[in-house]
Amino acid sequence: MRSLGARLALLLLTAIVLVVISSSLVASLVMRGPRPDMMIQPMARQLAILATFAEKDRASATSAGLVVAPVPADGPRDEELSRFLMEALLRISGMRQAIISHQSTGEMIASLKLDDGTWLIMPMPQHGPPPGGWKILAEWLGLIIIGSVLVSIFAASKLMKPLRLLEQAVAAVNPDGTLPHIPETGPGEIRVTAQALNGLSARVKAATESRMRLVAAAGHDLRTPMTRMRLRAEFIKNDEERQKWLADLEELDRIADSAIGLVREEISSDSLEQVRLDAIVKDIVTELKAIDMHVESGELEPATISAGPLAVTRALRNLLINAATHGQSAMVTVTHLGSRAVVRITDTGPGIPEERLNQVFEPFFRIDIARQKSFPGAGLGMAIAREIVTRFGGEITVRNRQPKGLEQVVSFKSAAGRSAS
Repeated sequence: MRSLGARLALLLLTAIVLVVISSSLVASLVMRGPRPDMMIQPMARQLAILATFAEKDRASATSAGLVVAPVPADGPRDEELSRFLMEALLRISGMRQAIISHQSTGEMIASLKLDDGTWLIMPMPQHGPPPGGWKILAEWLGLIIIGSVLVSIFAASKLMKPLRLLEQAVAAVNPDGTLPHIPETGPGEIRVTAQALNGLSARVKAATESRMRLVAAAGHDLRTPMTRMRLRAEFIKNDEERQKWLADLEELDRIADSAIGLVREEISSDSLEQVRLDAIVKDIVTELKAIDMHVESGELEPATISAGPLAVTRALRNLLINAATHGQSAMVTVTHLGSRAVVRITDTGPGIPEERLNQVFEPFFRIDIARQKSFPGAGLGMAIAREIVTRFGGEITVRNRQPKGLEQVVSFKSAAGRSAS
Protein backbone atom coordinates (compact mmCIF):
# COMPACT_ATOMS: atom_id res chain seq x y z
CA MET A 1 0.00 0.00 0.00
CA ARG A 2 2.03 2.94 -1.32
CA SER A 3 -0.59 5.68 -1.21
CA LEU A 4 -0.18 7.97 1.79
CA GLY A 5 -3.94 8.65 1.82
CA ALA A 6 -4.67 4.92 1.98
CA ARG A 7 -2.16 4.51 4.80
CA LEU A 8 -3.74 7.35 6.78
CA ALA A 9 -7.22 5.90 6.25
CA LEU A 10 -6.04 2.44 7.36
CA LEU A 11 -4.32 3.93 10.42
CA LEU A 12 -7.46 5.83 11.44
CA LEU A 13 -9.66 2.78 10.82
CA THR A 14 -7.38 0.52 12.87
CA ALA A 15 -7.27 3.00 15.74
CA ILE A 16 -11.07 3.40 15.82
CA VAL A 17 -11.77 -0.34 15.59
CA LEU A 18 -9.21 -1.18 18.30
CA VAL A 19 -10.71 1.41 20.63
CA VAL A 20 -14.25 0.11 19.99
CA ILE A 21 -13.25 -3.54 20.50
CA SER A 22 -11.29 -2.71 23.67
CA SER A 23 -14.15 -0.70 25.14
CA SER A 24 -16.63 -3.46 24.20
CA LEU A 25 -14.54 -6.09 25.97
CA VAL A 26 -14.22 -3.94 29.07
CA ALA A 27 -17.97 -3.23 29.03
CA SER A 28 -18.76 -6.94 28.67
CA LEU A 29 -16.54 -7.73 31.65
CA VAL A 30 -18.09 -5.00 33.78
CA MET A 31 -21.71 -5.57 32.77
CA ARG A 32 -21.78 -9.36 32.59
CA GLY A 33 -24.20 -11.25 34.85
CA PRO A 34 -23.38 -12.65 38.32
CA ARG A 35 -21.61 -15.96 38.77
CA PRO A 36 -23.91 -19.05 38.84
CA ASP A 37 -23.27 -19.82 42.52
CA MET A 38 -24.25 -16.26 43.46
CA MET A 39 -27.37 -16.38 41.29
CA ILE A 40 -28.59 -19.81 42.48
CA GLN A 41 -28.65 -19.07 46.23
CA PRO A 42 -31.54 -16.54 46.24
CA MET A 43 -33.31 -18.52 43.53
CA ALA A 44 -33.14 -21.69 45.70
CA ARG A 45 -34.66 -19.84 48.66
CA GLN A 46 -37.61 -18.68 46.54
CA LEU A 47 -38.14 -22.16 45.09
CA ALA A 48 -38.05 -23.76 48.54
CA ILE A 49 -40.77 -21.38 49.80
CA LEU A 50 -42.95 -21.97 46.72
CA ALA A 51 -42.46 -25.76 46.95
CA THR A 52 -43.54 -25.75 50.60
CA PHE A 53 -46.58 -23.63 49.71
CA ALA A 54 -47.55 -25.99 46.86
CA GLU A 55 -47.21 -29.07 49.09
CA LYS A 56 -49.43 -27.61 51.83
CA ASP A 57 -52.20 -26.07 49.68
CA ARG A 58 -52.17 -27.31 46.10
CA ALA A 59 -55.41 -25.56 45.14
CA SER A 60 -54.27 -22.15 46.36
CA ALA A 61 -50.88 -22.62 44.71
CA THR A 62 -52.49 -23.48 41.39
CA SER A 63 -54.87 -20.54 41.58
CA ALA A 64 -51.90 -18.30 42.37
CA GLY A 65 -50.29 -19.28 39.06
CA LEU A 66 -47.84 -21.93 40.12
CA VAL A 67 -47.36 -24.72 37.57
CA VAL A 68 -47.26 -28.27 38.92
CA ALA A 69 -46.67 -31.06 36.39
CA PRO A 70 -46.26 -34.81 36.66
CA VAL A 71 -42.87 -34.69 34.88
CA PRO A 72 -40.03 -32.12 34.82
CA ALA A 73 -39.75 -29.58 32.02
CA ASP A 74 -38.40 -30.77 28.67
CA GLY A 75 -35.10 -29.66 27.23
CA PRO A 76 -31.40 -30.36 27.65
CA ARG A 77 -30.32 -30.40 31.27
CA ASP A 78 -27.68 -28.07 32.64
CA GLU A 79 -25.88 -30.44 34.98
CA GLU A 80 -23.69 -27.79 36.60
CA LEU A 81 -26.52 -25.39 37.42
CA SER A 82 -28.70 -28.31 38.59
CA ARG A 83 -25.95 -29.36 41.00
CA PHE A 84 -25.60 -25.80 42.34
CA LEU A 85 -29.38 -25.61 42.85
CA MET A 86 -29.59 -28.91 44.76
CA GLU A 87 -26.66 -27.96 47.01
CA ALA A 88 -28.38 -24.65 47.80
CA LEU A 89 -31.70 -26.39 48.52
CA LEU A 90 -29.90 -28.86 50.79
CA ARG A 91 -28.56 -26.01 52.88
CA ILE A 92 -31.95 -24.24 53.04
CA SER A 93 -34.69 -26.88 53.41
CA GLY A 94 -33.16 -30.29 53.19
CA MET A 95 -32.62 -32.55 50.24
CA ARG A 96 -34.80 -31.96 47.16
CA GLN A 97 -34.30 -33.14 43.62
CA ALA A 98 -34.02 -30.25 41.19
CA ILE A 99 -33.37 -29.99 37.45
CA ILE A 100 -32.53 -26.94 35.37
CA SER A 101 -33.15 -27.33 31.62
CA HIS A 102 -32.70 -25.09 28.60
CA GLN A 103 -35.58 -24.30 26.28
CA SER A 104 -35.34 -23.73 22.53
CA THR A 105 -36.18 -20.05 23.15
CA GLY A 106 -33.06 -19.67 25.29
CA GLU A 107 -35.04 -19.56 28.52
CA MET A 108 -34.04 -21.70 31.52
CA ILE A 109 -36.68 -23.66 33.48
CA ALA A 110 -36.23 -25.01 37.05
CA SER A 111 -38.11 -28.21 37.93
CA LEU A 112 -38.38 -28.96 41.70
CA LYS A 113 -39.70 -32.36 42.84
CA LEU A 114 -42.46 -32.21 45.47
CA ASP A 115 -43.29 -34.79 48.18
CA ASP A 116 -46.05 -36.45 46.13
CA GLY A 117 -43.74 -37.01 43.13
CA THR A 118 -45.05 -34.12 41.04
CA TRP A 119 -42.81 -31.31 39.84
CA LEU A 120 -43.02 -27.57 40.45
CA ILE A 121 -42.12 -25.82 37.19
CA MET A 122 -40.66 -22.31 37.48
CA PRO A 123 -38.90 -20.14 34.89
CA MET A 124 -35.56 -18.76 36.02
CA PRO A 125 -34.71 -15.08 35.61
CA GLN A 126 -32.08 -14.22 32.99
CA HIS A 127 -29.00 -12.56 34.48
CA GLY A 128 -26.64 -13.10 31.53
CA PRO A 129 -26.56 -11.72 28.01
CA PRO A 130 -29.75 -11.97 25.94
CA PRO A 131 -30.22 -14.83 23.49
CA GLY A 132 -28.17 -14.28 20.33
CA GLY A 133 -25.99 -11.78 22.16
CA TRP A 134 -22.89 -12.62 20.13
CA LYS A 135 -24.79 -12.08 16.89
CA ILE A 136 -25.98 -8.70 18.13
CA LEU A 137 -22.41 -7.81 19.18
CA ALA A 138 -21.05 -8.85 15.77
CA GLU A 139 -23.66 -6.75 13.94
CA TRP A 140 -22.92 -3.79 16.18
CA LEU A 141 -19.17 -4.10 15.56
CA GLY A 142 -19.84 -4.45 11.82
CA LEU A 143 -21.84 -1.23 11.87
CA ILE A 144 -19.03 0.49 13.80
CA ILE A 145 -16.43 -0.73 11.29
CA ILE A 146 -18.46 0.47 8.28
CA GLY A 147 -18.91 3.88 9.90
CA SER A 148 -15.22 3.96 10.79
CA VAL A 149 -14.23 3.21 7.19
CA LEU A 150 -16.33 6.11 5.90
CA VAL A 151 -15.03 8.49 8.58
CA SER A 152 -11.41 7.38 7.98
CA ILE A 153 -11.64 7.86 4.22
CA PHE A 154 -13.21 11.29 4.67
CA ALA A 155 -10.59 12.35 7.23
CA ALA A 156 -7.71 11.02 5.11
CA SER A 157 -9.01 12.88 2.05
CA LYS A 158 -9.10 16.10 4.04
CA LEU A 159 -5.58 15.53 5.35
CA MET A 160 -4.30 14.71 1.85
CA LYS A 161 -5.84 17.74 0.15
CA PRO A 162 -2.71 19.95 0.46
CA LEU A 163 -0.55 17.12 -0.89
CA ARG A 164 -2.92 16.56 -3.82
CA LEU A 165 -2.73 20.28 -4.50
CA LEU A 166 1.07 19.95 -4.74
CA GLU A 167 0.74 16.93 -7.01
CA GLN A 168 -1.67 18.70 -9.34
CA ALA A 169 0.53 21.80 -9.40
CA VAL A 170 3.62 19.79 -10.35
CA ALA A 171 1.68 17.96 -13.08
CA ALA A 172 0.50 21.32 -14.49
CA VAL A 173 3.98 22.86 -14.79
CA ASN A 174 4.29 24.71 -18.10
CA PRO A 175 7.22 24.10 -20.45
CA ASP A 176 8.77 27.37 -19.24
CA GLY A 177 8.82 26.07 -15.65
CA THR A 178 5.93 28.21 -14.37
CA LEU A 179 2.68 27.07 -12.79
CA PRO A 180 -0.85 28.13 -13.68
CA HIS A 181 -2.44 30.30 -11.01
CA ILE A 182 -3.88 28.27 -8.14
CA PRO A 183 -7.02 29.65 -6.43
CA GLU A 184 -6.14 30.73 -2.88
CA THR A 185 -9.35 29.52 -1.26
CA GLY A 186 -10.37 26.90 1.25
CA PRO A 187 -8.94 26.05 4.69
CA GLY A 188 -5.91 27.90 6.03
CA GLU A 189 -3.42 25.19 5.10
CA ILE A 190 -4.73 25.06 1.52
CA ARG A 191 -4.53 28.84 1.17
CA VAL A 192 -0.97 28.94 2.51
CA THR A 193 0.11 26.15 0.14
CA ALA A 194 -1.54 27.87 -2.85
CA GLN A 195 0.08 31.19 -1.94
CA ALA A 196 3.51 29.55 -1.68
CA LEU A 197 3.11 27.85 -5.08
CA ASN A 198 1.87 31.04 -6.74
CA GLY A 199 4.79 32.96 -5.24
CA LEU A 200 7.25 30.32 -6.44
CA SER A 201 5.77 30.43 -9.93
CA ALA A 202 6.04 34.22 -10.04
CA ARG A 203 9.69 34.13 -8.93
CA VAL A 204 10.56 31.44 -11.49
CA LYS A 205 8.86 33.42 -14.25
CA ALA A 206 10.68 36.61 -13.24
CA ALA A 207 14.05 34.84 -13.13
CA THR A 208 13.43 33.21 -16.53
CA GLU A 209 12.40 36.47 -18.14
CA SER A 210 15.42 38.21 -16.63
CA ARG A 211 17.73 35.51 -18.02
CA MET A 212 16.09 35.73 -21.44
CA ARG A 213 16.43 39.51 -21.50
CA LEU A 214 20.08 39.21 -20.52
CA VAL A 215 20.84 36.66 -23.25
CA ALA A 216 18.92 38.63 -25.89
CA ALA A 217 20.58 41.89 -24.89
CA ALA A 218 24.04 40.30 -24.94
CA GLY A 219 23.43 38.73 -28.36
CA HIS A 220 22.11 42.02 -29.71
CA ASP A 221 24.88 44.15 -28.21
CA LEU A 222 27.54 41.88 -29.70
CA ARG A 223 26.46 42.91 -33.18
CA THR A 224 27.93 46.43 -33.01
CA PRO A 225 31.51 45.52 -31.90
CA MET A 226 31.52 42.55 -34.30
CA THR A 227 30.60 44.88 -37.16
CA ARG A 228 33.48 47.20 -36.23
CA MET A 229 35.86 44.27 -35.99
CA ARG A 230 34.72 42.97 -39.38
CA LEU A 231 35.43 46.40 -40.95
CA ARG A 232 38.86 46.51 -39.36
CA ALA A 233 39.60 42.98 -40.49
CA GLU A 234 39.06 44.05 -44.09
CA PHE A 235 42.15 46.29 -43.76
CA ILE A 236 44.43 43.43 -42.75
CA LYS A 237 46.86 42.97 -45.62
CA ASN A 238 47.76 39.35 -44.94
CA ASP A 239 45.04 37.31 -46.68
CA GLU A 240 45.47 34.27 -44.45
CA GLU A 241 45.28 36.31 -41.26
CA ARG A 242 42.28 38.25 -42.58
CA GLN A 243 40.39 35.04 -43.34
CA LYS A 244 41.05 33.76 -39.81
CA TRP A 245 39.65 36.96 -38.33
CA LEU A 246 36.58 36.83 -40.57
CA ALA A 247 35.99 33.13 -39.73
CA ASP A 248 36.10 33.86 -36.01
CA LEU A 249 33.70 36.75 -36.46
CA GLU A 250 31.34 34.51 -38.46
CA GLU A 251 31.34 32.01 -35.60
CA LEU A 252 30.60 34.78 -33.08
CA ASP A 253 27.79 35.95 -35.32
CA ARG A 254 26.28 32.42 -35.42
CA ILE A 255 26.50 32.17 -31.63
CA ALA A 256 24.71 35.50 -31.19
CA ASP A 257 22.01 34.54 -33.71
CA SER A 258 21.48 31.16 -32.03
CA ALA A 259 21.25 32.73 -28.58
CA ILE A 260 18.65 35.19 -29.78
CA GLY A 261 16.81 32.35 -31.54
CA LEU A 262 16.72 30.30 -28.31
CA VAL A 263 15.28 33.27 -26.43
CA ARG A 264 12.71 33.80 -29.18
CA GLU A 265 11.58 30.17 -28.96
CA GLU A 266 11.29 30.23 -25.17
CA ILE A 267 9.06 33.30 -25.16
CA SER A 268 7.20 32.48 -28.36
CA SER A 269 3.44 31.92 -28.23
CA ASP A 270 2.67 30.70 -31.75
CA SER A 271 -0.98 29.95 -32.43
CA LEU A 272 -1.82 26.28 -32.95
CA GLU A 273 -2.66 25.00 -36.41
CA GLN A 274 -3.34 21.61 -37.98
CA VAL A 275 0.09 20.71 -39.38
CA ARG A 276 0.95 17.85 -41.74
CA LEU A 277 4.08 16.42 -40.14
CA ASP A 278 4.94 14.20 -43.10
CA ALA A 279 4.76 17.17 -45.50
CA ILE A 280 7.08 19.24 -43.30
CA VAL A 281 9.63 16.42 -43.15
CA LYS A 282 9.45 15.92 -46.92
CA ASP A 283 10.09 19.64 -47.56
CA ILE A 284 13.04 19.71 -45.13
CA VAL A 285 14.64 16.66 -46.78
CA THR A 286 14.28 18.28 -50.23
CA GLU A 287 15.77 21.55 -48.90
CA LEU A 288 18.79 19.87 -47.27
CA LYS A 289 19.50 17.62 -50.23
CA ALA A 290 19.58 20.73 -52.40
CA ILE A 291 22.60 21.97 -50.41
CA ASP A 292 24.34 18.58 -50.72
CA MET A 293 23.58 17.21 -47.25
CA HIS A 294 23.34 13.42 -46.93
CA VAL A 295 19.69 13.20 -45.91
CA GLU A 296 17.19 10.58 -47.05
CA SER A 297 13.55 9.94 -46.20
CA GLY A 298 12.05 6.54 -45.54
CA GLU A 299 8.42 5.75 -44.79
CA LEU A 300 6.40 8.96 -44.41
CA GLU A 301 2.96 8.06 -43.09
CA PRO A 302 0.39 10.87 -43.27
CA ALA A 303 0.24 12.46 -39.82
CA THR A 304 -1.46 15.60 -38.56
CA ILE A 305 -0.51 17.37 -35.33
CA SER A 306 -1.59 20.58 -33.60
CA ALA A 307 1.41 22.95 -33.47
CA GLY A 308 3.04 26.04 -34.94
CA PRO A 309 4.23 25.12 -38.47
CA LEU A 310 7.27 27.44 -38.56
CA ALA A 311 8.49 26.40 -35.14
CA VAL A 312 8.09 22.67 -35.83
CA THR A 313 9.90 23.08 -39.15
CA ARG A 314 12.77 24.84 -37.37
CA ALA A 315 13.03 22.10 -34.73
CA LEU A 316 13.04 19.20 -37.21
CA ARG A 317 15.48 21.03 -39.51
CA ASN A 318 17.89 21.46 -36.59
CA LEU A 319 17.69 17.75 -35.74
CA LEU A 320 18.22 16.64 -39.33
CA ILE A 321 21.13 19.03 -39.82
CA ASN A 322 22.66 17.75 -36.60
CA ALA A 323 22.34 14.14 -37.81
CA ALA A 324 23.68 14.87 -41.31
CA THR A 325 26.56 16.98 -39.99
CA HIS A 326 27.77 15.00 -37.00
CA GLY A 327 26.38 11.60 -38.01
CA GLN A 328 27.71 11.54 -41.61
CA SER A 329 24.28 10.74 -43.08
CA ALA A 330 20.67 10.81 -41.88
CA MET A 331 17.52 8.79 -42.50
CA VAL A 332 14.12 10.13 -41.37
CA THR A 333 10.73 8.40 -41.13
CA VAL A 334 7.24 9.40 -39.96
CA THR A 335 5.10 6.67 -38.41
CA HIS A 336 2.28 6.21 -35.90
CA LEU A 337 2.60 4.64 -32.47
CA GLY A 338 -0.83 4.41 -30.89
CA SER A 339 -2.27 7.92 -30.73
CA ARG A 340 1.10 9.62 -31.35
CA ALA A 341 2.88 10.67 -34.52
CA VAL A 342 6.56 9.70 -34.37
CA VAL A 343 9.47 11.20 -36.32
CA ARG A 344 12.53 8.94 -36.17
CA ILE A 345 15.92 10.25 -37.32
CA THR A 346 18.86 7.84 -37.50
CA ASP A 347 22.45 8.42 -38.56
CA THR A 348 25.62 6.38 -39.13
CA GLY A 349 28.00 8.46 -37.04
CA PRO A 350 30.02 7.48 -33.97
CA GLY A 351 27.19 8.27 -31.55
CA ILE A 352 27.55 9.90 -28.14
CA PRO A 353 29.19 8.39 -25.03
CA GLU A 354 26.46 6.96 -22.81
CA GLU A 355 27.58 9.01 -19.81
CA ARG A 356 27.04 12.23 -21.81
CA LEU A 357 23.70 11.46 -23.46
CA ASN A 358 21.84 13.41 -20.75
CA GLN A 359 23.79 16.56 -21.71
CA VAL A 360 22.89 16.54 -25.40
CA PHE A 361 20.14 19.18 -25.02
CA GLU A 362 22.25 21.58 -22.97
CA PRO A 363 23.14 24.86 -24.69
CA PHE A 364 26.57 24.90 -26.42
CA PHE A 365 27.02 21.16 -25.84
CA ARG A 366 29.93 19.60 -27.72
CA ILE A 367 31.12 16.00 -27.49
CA ASP A 368 34.71 17.06 -28.00
CA ILE A 369 35.84 20.64 -27.51
CA ALA A 370 38.60 20.07 -30.05
CA ARG A 371 35.93 19.40 -32.70
CA GLN A 372 34.28 22.81 -32.36
CA LYS A 373 36.16 24.15 -35.35
CA SER A 374 35.37 21.08 -37.48
CA PHE A 375 31.62 21.70 -37.75
CA PRO A 376 29.63 24.88 -38.20
CA GLY A 377 27.03 25.95 -35.65
CA ALA A 378 26.87 27.41 -32.17
CA GLY A 379 25.76 24.29 -30.30
CA LEU A 380 22.24 25.53 -29.66
CA GLY A 381 20.34 23.57 -32.34
CA MET A 382 19.36 20.68 -30.06
CA ALA A 383 18.38 23.03 -27.20
CA ILE A 384 16.16 25.04 -29.55
CA ALA A 385 14.59 21.84 -30.94
CA ARG A 386 13.73 20.53 -27.49
CA GLU A 387 12.26 23.91 -26.48
CA ILE A 388 9.95 23.86 -29.51
CA VAL A 389 8.92 20.21 -29.19
CA THR A 390 8.17 20.55 -25.47
CA ARG A 391 6.15 23.72 -26.01
CA PHE A 392 3.74 21.86 -28.28
CA GLY A 393 3.31 18.94 -25.87
CA GLY A 394 5.76 16.66 -27.66
CA GLU A 395 8.57 14.45 -26.42
CA ILE A 396 12.11 14.09 -27.72
CA THR A 397 14.64 11.39 -26.84
CA VAL A 398 18.11 10.51 -28.04
CA ARG A 399 19.80 7.10 -27.80
CA ASN A 400 22.74 5.29 -29.34
CA ARG A 401 22.20 2.60 -31.94
CA GLN A 402 24.08 -0.67 -32.27
CA PRO A 403 26.72 -1.14 -33.52
CA LYS A 404 27.05 2.60 -34.19
CA GLY A 405 25.02 5.68 -34.92
CA LEU A 406 22.49 7.85 -33.09
CA GLU A 407 18.69 7.76 -33.06
CA GLN A 408 16.60 10.87 -32.39
CA VAL A 409 12.90 10.24 -31.74
CA VAL A 410 10.32 13.04 -31.68
CA SER A 411 6.68 12.28 -30.91
CA PHE A 412 3.58 14.47 -30.86
CA LYS A 413 -0.02 13.68 -30.01
CA SER A 414 -1.77 13.02 -33.28
CA ALA A 415 -4.51 15.57 -33.96
CA ALA A 416 -6.56 13.44 -36.38
CA GLY A 417 -5.08 9.96 -36.32
CA ARG A 418 -3.96 8.72 -39.76
CA SER A 419 -4.63 11.61 -42.12
CA ALA A 420 -5.76 11.06 -45.64
CA SER A 421 -3.06 11.50 -48.26
